[in-house]
This record gives sequence, C-alpha cells and structure tokens, in this order.
Amino acid sequence: MSVRKDLRNIAIIAHVDHGKTTLVDKMLIQSGTFRSNEQVQERMMDSNDLERERGITILAKNTAVNFEDYVINIMDTPGHADFGGEVERIMKMVDGVLLVVDAFEGCMPQTRFVLKKALEQKVTPILVINKIDRENARPAEVVDEVYDLFIDLDATEEQLDFPVIYASGINGTASRTPEKQDDDLRALFETIVEYMPGPAGDFEAPLQFQVTMLDYNEYLGRIGVGRIQRGTIRRSDTVAQMRRDGSVKQVRINKLFGFLGLKRVEIEEAKAGDIIAVAGVDEINVGETLSDVEVQEALPLLTIDEPTLQMSFLVNNSPFAGREGKHVTSRKLRDRLMAELETDVSLRVDEVTPEQYTVSGRGELHLSILVENMRREGYELQVSKPEVIIREIDGVKSEPTERLTIDVPEEYTGAVMESLGARKAEMVNMVNNGFGAVRLEFIIPSRGLIGYRTEFLTQTRGYGILNHSFDSYRPVVAGSVGGRRAGVLVSMIDGKSTMYGMLGVEDRGLLFVNPGTEIYEGMIVGEHNRDNDLVVNISKEKHATNVRSATKDETVKLKTPRIMSLEEALEYLNDDEYCEVTPESIRLRKKHLKKSDRERAAKQAKFV
Repeated sequence: MSVRKDLRNIAIIAHVDHGKTTLVDKMLIQSGTFRSNEQVQERMMDSNDLERERGITILAKNTAVNFEDYVINIMDTPGHADFGGEVERIMKMVDGVLLVVDAFEGCMPQTRFVLKKALEQKVTPILVINKIDRENARPAEVVDEVYDLFIDLDATEEQLDFPVIYASGINGTASRTPEKQDDDLRALFETIVEYMPGPAGDFEAPLQFQVTMLDYNEYLGRIGVGRIQRGTIRRSDTVAQMRRDGSVKQVRINKLFGFLGLKRVEIEEAKAGDIIAVAGVDEINVGETLSDVEVQEALPLLTIDEPTLQMSFLVNNSPFAGREGKHVTSRKLRDRLMAELETDVSLRVDEVTPEQYTVSGRGELHLSILVENMRREGYELQVSKPEVIIREIDGVKSEPTERLTIDVPEEYTGAVMESLGARKAEMVNMVNNGFGAVRLEFIIPSRGLIGYRTEFLTQTRGYGILNHSFDSYRPVVAGSVGGRRAGVLVSMIDGKSTMYGMLGVEDRGLLFVNPGTEIYEGMIVGEHNRDNDLVVNISKEKHATNVRSATKDETVKLKTPRIMSLEEALEYLNDDEYCEVTPESIRLRKKHLKKSDRERAAKQAKFV
C-alpha cells in the first residue's frame, strides 16, 4: 500500500449559504486554472439554472486545482439536508473535508448534518471560519461552538485536533489568525497540503473503482464518476462491471477523463487515489464497482438514507390539460421519473396506476426541485400534498422528526413558540445572541413543518430565519399536527375572472388570481376567512343598464392577490387538493371538481 504524495482529495461541506461555492471560485482563480483574459462568472460551480437562481447547490460537483507540485481534487457539496444523498456519496471519494462555518451565524442545522456524515466516514477535517469580514463577526465564539458540535457528534481525539483557517471567500483572502487577513488564499492551500492525508492505494493490485456520481452526455451516454480505490485503469481496458443486482458483465472503457478547473480532460490512464470519469459503460449505476476481469471483488454498496416524504405525481386531467405543455401523456411522465432515478439515488418511484406514481424523497425542497425541473422541460402534471413516510421500528409506528433552528427578534418569540407548540414541537435550546435576536432550537415532527414557513414569515414580519434538517425517527405523536386551518374559495364555473366578480367576494377572503385569469369549476381561487370551503363566482359580469350611477367613474381598487411560488403552493395543499403544474402556470384545484362530487366524497370519508 503506497500513499500518493502529489494528490489531495477533499470535499467542502457547510450549511446552506455559508459560502462554499464562492470559496471554490476563488480557489480556482488563484490557482491559475484560468487564463488571465478568460471570462468567468460568479459561483461558476453552480451550473444548473435553478442553482444560479436560488443561490444554492443542488448537485455535488467536482473540480481540480494545481497548487505548486500538488493536485487538489475539490468536491463542492450541497448544504441542504434534502440533498444529503449527494453528501453521503462524496464522503466515500475524499480523505478530508473543509468545514465552512459563517463567522456570525455559527453552527446551523445543516452544519450538524454534513459534519455528522463526514465524521462517520473518518475523514480529516479542517475548519474554515468564513465571512470573517462580516459585521458582528464572532470568530472565537464560533470556534467554541464547532468544538462543542464535534464533541456532541462523538468525534475522535484525532478529529478534534483540527486546524482553523479564517477566510473571506468573497475577497479571496485567508489567514491563520482572525485579526488580520493575508492578501490571498495561500494559508488555506498550505494547510490543505500539510494536514490532509494523500490517498492510499496499491497501484499494482487488481483494479477496484466505485461509481459515486453519474453524469450524462448525448455523445458519450452515461458517464460514471468516482475514485479508484486500488490498481490502475487505462483507456480501452476491458473490466468487470459488478452490478447492484449481483450480476457481473464485461465492458470496455471507451474514454477516461480527469478534471482540471471546470473542464473534463481526456487521459490515457489513472491509478489508485485518482478521481476520474469513465465513459462507454451504458448501464452503469451509482454504487457499482468496476473491477479486474480476473479478480472480481465488489466494494460495499453505498448506503443512502431512506426517503422521509412522499407525494403523488399524476397525469394532468384538469379542463386546461394539454394547453401549455409539450409532454402531457402518462408514458412521458413515467419515462421522465425513471430517468431521474438514474442519477438521484435518494429518490424512489412506485407505479400506483398507469396515470399515478408515488414519488418519495428527502424533503419538500428535494421534491419541489424535481417538479420545477420537469415544468421547465415542458411537462404538465398534477401533484398531491406532501406526506411523511411512517415506518415501523421495533414494532412501534415511527415518524421522521426534524431539528429546527429559528433566529427571531425578541418581540416575536412568544408568537413563534405558541404556534410551534400547537405543531407538537419540543424546545431543546434557547440562546439570546445579544443583538436583540434569540435563537430557538426545537425537535419537531416533519409533518408539523409542512406549511409552516409561510405562517412563520407572517408572524415574524419577514425578519425570522428558519432552518431545519432531518434528526431521527421517533414514535408517532398522537393527534393532528400542523396543517392548514383556513378553508378555500372554489370557483363554481368555467370562465375568466372579472374585476366585478372579484370585488364581490374579496371581503370573504384573500384571492389568488388577477382579473382576466382563466379559471375552471373546482379551481381554488382564494383563501376563505373561515375554516370551511366556499364556492364562489368570480367570473360574474356587471349587467349594463340605462341607469346612470353617481359614482360611475370612480376608480375601483382591488386588494393585491397572493401569487404563490411552487414551494408555497405545495405547502398550502390539503388532502383533498392537487397542485396543477405546467410550464406557464401553477394552479391549485380540488381533486373532485364538481361540488356534488366533493360532498359525496366527504360523506364516504366519514364512514370509512
């Protein structure tokens, strides 16, 4: 067994928005990866449109930089717990992690989540206190918080002996002390080379390469990305593909790629420790091993946390079906969901009927990103309210719970604690930060968080910050938890909303549509002031008469309607409702469009 002196494989992990991707940008630029005249954009690792719009990393990305005589492979991982499947797999490819923590916010729920994954894989940590230039930065306290978190997660003595680097990702500076920043990131590069172990592996041993991520290229087909655990691989080699179902197939490697900056670089051979991409294996899957044909030894399959939330995906059957999308049939929907399974190992898809599929994922964000991607690709579909997945553990029905961290101004703490109490949340910590803000920590059933974000933002006038990540499965809490309390305003006829019709019902609640919007019977057009549903006609036209009105020319003002984003619409749903999603529209509707059908279904539900 030999150790590579010239190579370091590291991952960057952090809570969402603590600056991982920006830090990688500056590492790429300062390592001389780009020509001096080359145009590069901010957050260049976030290549997906949704990632750039939302400022979050959804898919793990890999890149490589040169520093002096060393090659540093860098894996940029997502911060949201919903994409934990990505983080778990990346830990199999690296020997160390840069734990990036905001110098003001400190440890957050996803900091705990991603660090737990790293410590379980026994990788070497380096702590990077980022945004050191931020106003109210408190680096010393944050370092203490991180030590407490390491101890809380049962870190070993070796893992607790981590170096600390203080950095400003946006300025591209770092230093070993918090008082003064150096002019560049050299301190960070030197610490990586000094403290991170080089990958170990036997170059002469039979080949073992495990696929950790998948990519796709229309010319090369499916591309498997992973790390060579032992041996050497060359272009045009014939290897044994050890598949997930236990079967073995001989395949030929058409092309081999290494990484430099944002580019894949074609190479002729790679050896133990290298992170590479292989093309030519059509049906390659995450977790599978490519091994020597003569010595077929599979690496253990990657274990991925099970999904905690599920939704029904259905073919769109509303009166407006087929108007706005390119892909509207059940076959297209099925093909798209099966294609997603190829690259997303955290997802599960079960066919209920040819027109309905149960899709299970790691959280609301995970599933809503899939729906958003599908609508951008031209799909029309309907989705149901997200539901938690109940499991039986040791004979006890158990449900997923979340660790919820809330930062709010002091004056809103009472209202927040009261509303979370009604959702069966249990407070575990409360800290006054001294800036008029309070940090509250809760353990709450996952179903208690469905639909809570909107209520929380209203309660805190938009000043509250809410973060959560999966904690554990616990016995099911008795009684109903969370859910929408208000009823809805449901359209009684097909037509177009009119100013006159909307004025007639706006005192009954808050409307969701603008004047001139096409609507249909059974479509949800607003929220009722009370807890029951109300059928309304907002398509009503004002009858023309020959009687003049003294106020005829007065301008009529309508309250601004509430237009929901996809996440808000999914959170808002009740059990008897669907969200209709098309490339151009997001509509809420009742499962049964006719009032008589809804009444019949409600009666039947009482007797079940």
